[in-house]
Amino acid sequence: MTTVDAGRGLSRIVLGAGLVLIAFNLRPIFSSFSSLLPELRSELGLSAATAGLLTTLPVVCLGAFSPLAPRLGQRFGQERTLLAVLLLLALGTALRGALSLPLLFLGTMLAGACIAVGNVLLPALVKRDFPDRTALMTGLYTMALCGGAAAAAGLTLPLRDLVGGSLGWALGLWALPAVLVALIWLPQVFGEGSHGRSRRVRIVGLWRDRLAWQVTLFMGLQSALAYCVFGWLVPILRERGMDGVHAGALVSMSVMVQGISCIFAPQIAVRMRDQRLINVLMAAAAAIALIGLLFAPLWTAWGFAVLQGIGQGSLISLAMTAIVLRSPDSDTASYLSGMAQFVGYLLAAVGPLLVGFIRSWTGSFNGTAVLFLALGFGVALNGWGAGRAAHVEVRRVPAGV
Repeated sequence: MTTVDAGRGLSRIVLGAGLVLIAFNLRPIFSSFSSLLPELRSELGLSAATAGLLTTLPVVCLGAFSPLAPRLGQRFGQERTLLAVLLLLALGTALRGALSLPLLFLGTMLAGACIAVGNVLLPALVKRDFPDRTALMTGLYTMALCGGAAAAAGLTLPLRDLVGGSLGWALGLWALPAVLVALIWLPQVFGEGSHGRSRRVRIVGLWRDRLAWQVTLFMGLQSALAYCVFGWLVPILRERGMDGVHAGALVSMSVMVQGISCIFAPQIAVRMRDQRLINVLMAAAAAIALIGLLFAPLWTAWGFAVLQGIGQGSLISLAMTAIVLRSPDSDTASYLSGMAQFVGYLLAAVGPLLVGFIRSWTGSFNGTAVLFLALGFGVALNGWGAGRAAHVEVRRVPAGV
C-alpha cells in the first residue's frame, strides 16, 4: 500500500466516523422529551393533545423540510450543509431547555428541520463515498441513530436528578454532543476531501415510479412505528405501573437492541437475492412485540422489548438500505431519500399523533393495538415491494432544463 493509498484509507475512516457521529445526534430530541413527558405535562400544564402535538411536531418537520436537503447539498456542498445542521440543531435543542411553551415549539421545529436535512444527506453520502461498503456504513449510521435515541431514553431522567431536578437542563444538555461533533466535522468542510458545490441536476420521473413509492411507504410506515415507540412507549409502560426510571431503561435497552440489529440486518439483506422476505419478517416482529408490551404481563416486558428492538432496528436499517440499493447513483439516492422522507415522515407523524388522540378519547392506550397492527401490515406490504431487486426508473437532466 502506498502512502497515498494509506492517506485515502484514513480519510475514508475519518469521514465514516464523522457520519456516524452526526447520526448519533439526530434522535435524542425525540426520546429525551418522551422520557420527561409526565413531568413536563405537570410543570407546563400540557393537555394530552398538546403533548401529542409536541411529540409529533419534529416528525412533521422531518417530512416538511426533507425536499430542501438535496438542493441545499448541491448549492452549498454536503459537508457545509451538515455543519450548519449540527450548529442549528444544537441551538434548537438548547431552546427547548428554556421550558417556555413558545420556545419549546420553536426549538422543536428548528431541531426537526435540521434532522430532516441530515437524514436525507446521509444515504447520499454513503452512496457517493462508500459504494463498496453500502451495507456496513448504512448499518453503522443507523446503529448510531438508535444509539442516540437509546442514550436519551436512558440518561435523561438520571441527568435531571444530576442537575438538581431541572427539566430544562435535562432537555437542553443534549445540545452539547451536537456542538462537539460540529467541531470534529470541521476538517471535512475545509479539508481537501470536501466536495464543495456539485453540479446541479434534476431527477425526472421519480414521483411516477411505483418502486419509489413502495420505498417511500416502507420508510414512512416503519417510521410511524418507530416514533410511536420513541414518543409513547415510556408513558405506556408507566401507565401500566412501571416506574419512570425502569420504563426509560427498558426503552433504552430496546433501542440499543435496535442498534445491534441495524448492523446485522443490512449485512444479511445485501447477501440475499432480494430483501422481500426479511422486510416482511421484521415488520411482523416489530408489530407483535408492541402488542405484547401493551397487554402481556409486565414481567415479560423485557423480552418483548428485545423482540421489538430486533424488528424495529432491522426495519430502520432496511429502509435506509432500500434507498441506496434502489438508486443507480448518488444524485438519485439523494432525491429518493428526500421523497421517501418527505412523504414518509409526514405519514409517520400520524402514528404518534393518533396514539395521543386514542389515549385522550378512550382514557387508555389499549386501543392503540389496532393502530400498531395496521401499521405493521402496511410495513410488510410495502416492504415486500421495496425489497425487489431493481432500480427506480428515472432520468438525470441538468437543473434548469
